[in-house]
Amino acid sequence: MIVPMKKVSLVVLDKDREASLKKLRELGVVHLEKKSAVSDSLGKLLEKKTRLENAQGILMPYQVDKKAAAPAPAEKPHRRATDRIAPEPYSAEGLDAESAPDFQTQVLSLGEERKTLQEQLASQARERSRIEKWGNFNPRDIRDLAADGFALFLYELPLKDYESLPDDVRRIVLGSSKTSVFVLVLDKELEGESSFVLPEQSLSEIDFNMADIRDHLADIEKQLGTLAFRKSRLDTEKKSLDELIEFERARAGMDVLEDVPADYAVSWLTGFVPQEDLGVLKRAAAENGWALLAEDPGPEDEVPTKLKNNKLASLIYPLTDFLEVVPGYNEVDISGFFLFFFCVFFGMIFGDAGYGAILLCAAVCCIIKTAKKGVPAAFKLFFLLGLSNFVWGVLTCTWFAIDVARLPQFLQDISLPLISNVTSAKSDHDAGIVQQNLMIFCFSLALLHLSIGHILVIIRSRTLKLLGDVGSVAMLVGMYFIILSLIASNEFRQIPMVMPMVYLFGAGFVLNFMFANYDGSFGKSVLESCKNIISVILGIANVFSDIMSYIRLWAVGLAGGAIAATVNAMAGPMLGHLLFFIFGILLVVFGHGLNLVLNVLSVLVHGVRLNTLEFSGHVGLAWSGFAYKPFAKRIKNEIT
Repeated sequence: MIVPMKKVSLVVLDKDREASLKKLRELGVVHLEKKSAVSDSLGKLLEKKTRLENAQGILMPYQVDKKAAAPAPAEKPHRRATDRIAPEPYSAEGLDAESAPDFQTQVLSLGEERKTLQEQLASQARERSRIEKWGNFNPRDIRDLAADGFALFLYELPLKDYESLPDDVRRIVLGSSKTSVFVLVLDKELEGESSFVLPEQSLSEIDFNMADIRDHLADIEKQLGTLAFRKSRLDTEKKSLDELIEFERARAGMDVLEDVPADYAVSWLTGFVPQEDLGVLKRAAAENGWALLAEDPGPEDEVPTKLKNNKLASLIYPLTDFLEVVPGYNEVDISGFFLFFFCVFFGMIFGDAGYGAILLCAAVCCIIKTAKKGVPAAFKLFFLLGLSNFVWGVLTCTWFAIDVARLPQFLQDISLPLISNVTSAKSDHDAGIVQQNLMIFCFSLALLHLSIGHILVIIRSRTLKLLGDVGSVAMLVGMYFIILSLIASNEFRQIPMVMPMVYLFGAGFVLNFMFANYDGSFGKSVLESCKNIISVILGIANVFSDIMSYIRLWAVGLAGGAIAATVNAMAGPMLGHLLFFIFGILLVVFGHGLNLVLNVLSVLVHGVRLNTLEFSGHVGLAWSGFAYKPFAKRIKNEIT
């Protein structure tokens, strides 16, 4: 459920502004209203954060061996007198908070030099590519001859242009290719042709410079690898800096009444507090002499969303946090339904008990490992998804896509005949029936899922507009049977309730047409529907497409099974020969591992979509909200 919020305005003496903010931060219940804030302190803090993030970005690619001891100071490399001098290697050992700025400076300096060297290397590579076809020559010799009165010009001429040169042109052919001739022309330039621009250095000198630059880059990479030992310090510092920025932004964003004596000047801020925590804020206001006004949020207020659910429904939070989707404050919370149907979708898309067993084992290991410190919700969700996958695989008798004839009899016996591969293996007719049953299950799941969306709206509605959603449910039921009559067997088409369902769809359309836009006036609602008649008619197609969209669960699961079966077919002959056995095992591991990854991507694309698009569209959920993040102290130590 979405926790009710109160909008609060807090007035404090301006001289106590910072002290009051610190106390407010200790309470950790007020989500401050966003306001633009500018101050010198805030600007400096943001500048520090930029530098810190740049340093983090430079060190990010470098891995740190946590088991290794702190690296010793790097030895200063021997350099030639002509080499550029890089900053001194920096030791990660003994770094403390006060030396952090020097640490950042060292990282940024090395990063800047690395960037400069990389640009120089790219420039040298381009120049080498330009001149390598002329071979290794010293361009200074040609310039010296030109200074002495012997002008020489280099040309790369197409074959036709070379053959058309006048006989009086003094030239020396240096080489040729299939399309061009490389010519040294004496005394004068050729009209209409552009001569080759002489490089500053010879090919061998460029190669020497590039090797020297690579040595410098290798040295910088080594130093950055050493510095990476303390990059966790940057993460800690960033958290502290974020907290300082949040505090300074709150301080600078407070409105101030200044046209009064300094001792009586006041500042105030606005924010939002969960209704259940309002008492905590009231007690703090009374103890600290703050003036407090609490009221219900207005329709124009941007209210944060705080969700509060039971432990089971809350397991979906790691996924919604990863997707960064939050329902709006005035929308409906679907966490429980999201979790249930996502688990079902996950199981159907993976659709393999073998994969489910692997996921369950991995989840159990993670849970056991973190049991003492408290199991994260993500691992519990992981376990639930693995269990769903395992159960669906058992019901369909799918174990690493192995032929059911080779599976133990008890695994075949515990499967569900209506959707089991055991049934499919009996005959082509039975296989067709199983596939039809799976499609019917997908459409039935669609009907249940989408109908729940409208039922949630009906429960929340307090006007006749709910009849529009009643009509939408009727349209879903009618369309469901229409679709079944199109894809199901001839026996299903003989069921006498099919035509009544068509009439039900029409009645639902009429109800939806009349009440979908109801806002106190029946006439205005019908008129509004008439104005949007094209959208209303397209709504019929939307109902059809939304139900049909759930067929993806069967199709994607079928594709994953086909990939797994193909891997088995390729690896099977190898496993029967001792010489190729290891290669067969590697193929099985790689193939099924790749299929697991593809299934994860499929779940993120299809399983999430059905919840956040099709279902949410029928609930009227636009995910327009933003999370409740109270102004609170999140770390123990701060930096200055």
